[in-house]
Amino acid sequence: MSEILGERTTPAGRRTRRTAPAWAVLLAVCAGQFLVVLDVSVVNVALPSMRNSLGLGENAQQWVVNGYALTFAGFMLLGGRAADLLGRKATFVTGLGLFTAASLAGGLAQNPAMLITARAVQGLGSAVLAPVTLSILTTSFPDGPERTRAIATWTAVGAGGGAAGGLVGGALTDWLSWRWVLLVNVPIGAIVLIGAVWCLTESRGQTVRRLDVPGAVLVTGGVAALAYGIAETESHGWTSARSLGPLAGGLLVLALFTAVERRTAEPLIHLRLFTVRSVSSANTLLFVSGAATFSTWYFLSLYMQQVLHYSPIRTGLAFLPHTVAIVAGSKLAPRLMARFDARLLVAAGGAVSAAGLAWQSRVSADSTFTGVILGPGMLTMFGAGLMMTPVAAAAMSGVGRADQGLVSGLLNTSRQLGGALGLTVLATIAASRISSRGHAGASRAVALSSGYGLAFLVSAGFLVAASALAVLLPRPQPQLTA
Repeated sequence: MSEILGERTTPAGRRTRRTAPAWAVLLAVCAGQFLVVLDVSVVNVALPSMRNSLGLGENAQQWVVNGYALTFAGFMLLGGRAADLLGRKATFVTGLGLFTAASLAGGLAQNPAMLITARAVQGLGSAVLAPVTLSILTTSFPDGPERTRAIATWTAVGAGGGAAGGLVGGALTDWLSWRWVLLVNVPIGAIVLIGAVWCLTESRGQTVRRLDVPGAVLVTGGVAALAYGIAETESHGWTSARSLGPLAGGLLVLALFTAVERRTAEPLIHLRLFTVRSVSSANTLLFVSGAATFSTWYFLSLYMQQVLHYSPIRTGLAFLPHTVAIVAGSKLAPRLMARFDARLLVAAGGAVSAAGLAWQSRVSADSTFTGVILGPGMLTMFGAGLMMTPVAAAAMSGVGRADQGLVSGLLNTSRQLGGALGLTVLATIAASRISSRGHAGASRAVALSSGYGLAFLVSAGFLVAASALAVLLPRPQPQLTA
């Protein structure tokens, strides 16, 4: 009985460290993963309500999404290594505590700056929390069927969080307030924190002497400066000092990041990996494709609510077929890889997604759900699902097992950073078109439709470029040993 309650007694009567039930460990870790994935997309549906409440401008809306995405991507690799230095339990508790506190601050925000800052801190908490969830599972469950079931549950919960984001955000915004999109994390986070302190035991991986905090700060700051500079071009033009200053500063900071990574003993990113063709080509492809697909739901959320006047919960429900499509594409990809060259599959997936976005670019003030949301959206997401697995397989085929964790982290980071920078570019393009059509006398609905349609068309161009980049990928080979 003492073992079930979490305390084990030896034959000599001595008590050892408390061991929580396996289900409690799984529940705590999966709850943390669910919150992280949910908050990537949950605010999209709430953006129009946030805009009305806090006076967010067209460009300011993107920073509610990008504030989270940039810090999440920029600090993700650092978060993955933090567990080796601080311990897995300490890292999990720290990340979740930071995420929960930032959710409270965001839910109580009184102006755009407070909200965007809180979202950025949320992203930092997620970057610390997300990488350690899987490592806790792999060290808490013995190798074999038990670990496989635990990882399958973790994967399903992650997929469920992404799928539920739009619906949860819509329901909370419709029935309570946009603030509850963030405040809902507070009681859940507090409960999970208590459970984590009780049920998780401390453990560490390989010895890490220091964390490359300067590297994480530089790469995040550099991309953020570039994004800010691009956003400023909508109001001030490309030749203005207010645009050129941040753009030049961002490039300088990224150059400094490269120099720091070359000289530090334990870099955030091992630049030598980019000399491997499979790694460099896969990361470039994911960066470009992420620039297109990351923003799709952002613009559709705004279009459905501001042009078609959907309620938040109806908007969330409208995204469910898209989720089904991307899951279907992801499930079909491994089967097709057994019959076709992975490069062909990547190119085909990109072409299908590009076709969907080109179709979606025909949005207008009086479009129908089936005409420009359901059909194009499912086509776009199905193609995106087809692309991801073969890209990852091609990247992993060129490195040894010792580097596969690093490469996996790089792929996630490239996709997130590409998405954040792509959203800035597309939001700036859309805002410029909306402004010009408005000045030309078009109605608000017509101007918004024109701006969002142009963003979808440029996204399609990004995916055409991603399809062309597939030729750079090597044919996947059997994995090398370290």
